[in-house]
Order: sequence, then C-alpha cells, then structure tokens
Amino acid sequence: MDSAAGEFNVSVTNEEVVAAVLPTQEHWLPLSNLDLLLPPVDVGVFFCYKNNNTMVMNSFASMVGCLKKSLSQALVSYYAFAGEVVANTAGEPELLCNNRGVDFVEAVADIELQCLNLFNPDVSIEGKLVPKKKRGVFVVQATSLKCGGIVVGCTFDHRIADAYSANMFLVSWANMAQPTRPKPKQPCFRRSILSPRRPGFIHPSLHNMYIPISKLPPPAATTTPLLSRIYYVTAKQLQHMQSLATDNGATKRTKLESFSAFLWKMVARAASTDIKGKKQVVAKMGIVVDGRKRLADSGGSSCDGEKEKKSLMNSYFGNVLSIPFGQKLVEELVEKPLWWVANVVHEFLEVAVTEEHFLGLIDWVEAHRPVPGLAKIYCHGAEEGPAFVISSGQRFPEEKVDFGWGKAVFGSYHFPWGGNAGYVMPMPSPLVNGDWVVYMHLVKEQLHTIESEASHFFMPLTWEYLNQ
Repeated sequence: MDSAAGEFNVSVTNEEVVAAVLPTQEHWLPLSNLDLLLPPVDVGVFFCYKNNNTMVMNSFASMVGCLKKSLSQALVSYYAFAGEVVANTAGEPELLCNNRGVDFVEAVADIELQCLNLFNPDVSIEGKLVPKKKRGVFVVQATSLKCGGIVVGCTFDHRIADAYSANMFLVSWANMAQPTRPKPKQPCFRRSILSPRRPGFIHPSLHNMYIPISKLPPPAATTTPLLSRIYYVTAKQLQHMQSLATDNGATKRTKLESFSAFLWKMVARAASTDIKGKKQVVAKMGIVVDGRKRLADSGGSSCDGEKEKKSLMNSYFGNVLSIPFGQKLVEELVEKPLWWVANVVHEFLEVAVTEEHFLGLIDWVEAHRPVPGLAKIYCHGAEEGPAFVISSGQRFPEEKVDFGWGKAVFGSYHFPWGGNAGYVMPMPSPLVNGDWVVYMHLVKEQLHTIESEASHFFMPLTWEYLNQ
C-alpha cells in the first residue's frame, strides 16, 4: 500500500449523537436574508494533531471523551449547530432549534500522520477524514492514526454559518475542553440587526452580482470536474508579488488584492491555450467580503448605539457575506501587467466594502422572496469561460483549536462546493512566519498552468515544509 499516495483505509468504530448538555426549549430561528443567499452546500474543516507527550498519557478513547464533553457544553450557547434545517410554509429554509444534536463519528485509519498526502486532499481527506453530513447541521469525525496522532474533521451547513461563525464555534469548543482558558465569546443570533429597510433601496450593481434562481439558465449537459490541492506561498514571495502589483507612485495594494490579481492572470493563462478560434472569452473572479465590520458602523447617532452594534456584529452567528466579482477578456488579463489587474481587483472590491452595499443586498433578497437568490458567479456556466472565487481565511484560528493535547500541526478548510466556479482560500501558515497555506479547488488545466508557470510561487504542501 502506497500510503503517501493516499491509499489507506478508514474504519468507523462508533457513531453516536452528542446533544447540548443542558436542555433547551424548542424554537424556530429564521434564516436572515443574507443566509437565504446560500445554496444547500456543506463546508469541511480539519485539524491534524501529532502524537506528543500529552497524547501518550491519553488514550484515543479519553481524547474522544474530552471532545464529546466539551462539544456538549459548547452547544449550549451555539445551539444552532445542534438543530436541523426544515422548510417553512413559504418553502424557505428555517432552523428548528430542537437540540437533536451533532452526529459524532469515531474512526481509525491505517496510516501515520506524516504519510498523509496533504497536497492532494482529494485522496487523503475527501470522504475519509472529513465526514459527510447526513443529518442535522454539524457533524464531527475523530480519527485515530497508526502513529497515535488524531485528525478532527467537521462538516457544517453553510446556510447556517459562514467561516467567521464556524471559527467562533471551534475556538469556543476548544476552550470548553480547557476550563482555565478565557471565557469564550457568546454568539449573537439577533436576526433583527439584518432586517430589510422600509422602503428598501437596491443599487443597480446588485442586479449584476445576484440572480433569482427562477431566472437561471438550464444547467449545462456536461460539467468539468474540479480538483482540490493545497499549496504554500512564502512571505518573501507574497511581498514580492505585492510590490509588482503596485504601480509606481500608486497606492499600495493589499496582499490579498495582489495575490488575487496574480491568480486571475494564471487562470486566464490556462484558458488562453484553449480559445484559439473563439472570440471574447471572459474570465471572472469573485472575492468574498465579510460585512460585519461594514455593518458595525451603522449603529446610529449615539456613541452607545455604535458600541452596541459593533459588539453585536462582532459576535453575530450566521452569514454576512457578499461576492463581488470582476470580468475581463482572457487576452487582456494575460497581456496586461500585474499592477493593472490589481487595480481592477481593487475597483470591483470597492463597490462591496461599504455599509450601503450590505443594506442594499438585504433589501435585494427581500424584494425577491420567497424566490431564492444566488451569487451569479456561483452558478456561472462552464461554457462561459473560467470563473473562480477567492475567500480569505486569514482569521482561521488554527493555533486556538487546542483541546488539551497541543496545537494542531496543520489545519485547513476543505470546500469542494459543487458549483462550476472554482474556489480558493488562502490561510495563515501554521509556522506563523508570514507564509500562506492555500486551498484550491480548480479544474485540472488551471492547476497544471499554476504548477508549470508559477511553481516558484505556489509550492506543494509537504510534511517537510510543516516540520521546519
């Protein structure tokens, strides 16, 4: 068996349901207008823990016991993850907070941690170490490895939580496992802070970003499969890229803008080899924007009102996201300098990083209910040219998800999201040295171009790198 290639077996040894330790009164929690923009997709995340001195003193059974006990405590405050999504009378999804609990899977894998092929999560993580959600909102799998290490994988319903919300929960769960840790942040479920305005106001730009599903074109007869890979990018390369993305005398572009511009050029380069004879092929790129900071500034005229709104938005549990995107001809993206592409990125982001954009988006959803809406780039047709979305994972709390047996040596989101568009998430490296770890879910040709033309920038994630 070539374990390094991902060929290993995972056997489930136990399955049970973990509910909140305290009883909760059954109630319905409506989804906000921003939640209603999400299709029924699940997000995965996993953490790898080495067998260290603390683990030697703890058996797998005791570690699983710790995970379950702290999970049941965390679910008291984060009761949304213990509920289930049910359709209401209007046909819209709604959250039934009934404490049905979280499915918890225990498993054993015949592989050592250092043999896991993290570069190719399609063979090492997908369907093996990150569980498939069959029921409820949240599912956990704890897997024991041959070396005594452990992998904790989770999957959650994106309609109920974005990455910011999931990160809050993961930190709270880990803190519950260590009573000496600071008291975790209490989540806010007050949907009224995302209520539509009366009367509403919808900026025309929103009609270009979102579409009611009733107006979607029929799905393509064939779809191109997407592959998942994980790379790392050094801090030195990021700084160099940032300098190239800033025109002489211009405002300095952020690392995310510079990174996004470079990747957009690479995806366009991959498409340029396949468009001979075709005209006007467009490449699209979206960037996920979190609206919490923008909406926190809308607390009203009083200082107390501003502070309260800021506090509520900082702890708000749910989706507060928008996906603005840009579109340019493939030839243009390939030929223009990086700073020009970075300027385009900055321009389309500027539209969405305002309070008014998010208030308008809430109004847009309200105007179309009960017909659901979708981000146009998510339902992008494969025949239209390449499209992908970048979501910054710089808040990924890898260092804080410590259940008492040490920090994770590696963690990552895992999100093969099912759309025709690709998905990319850059996260901080566990080495905490300014490097980035980048999860990519793109088509084979795009990954080939990235690896052949930008191998100095995107390097395959290996244990040699992680063990530095």
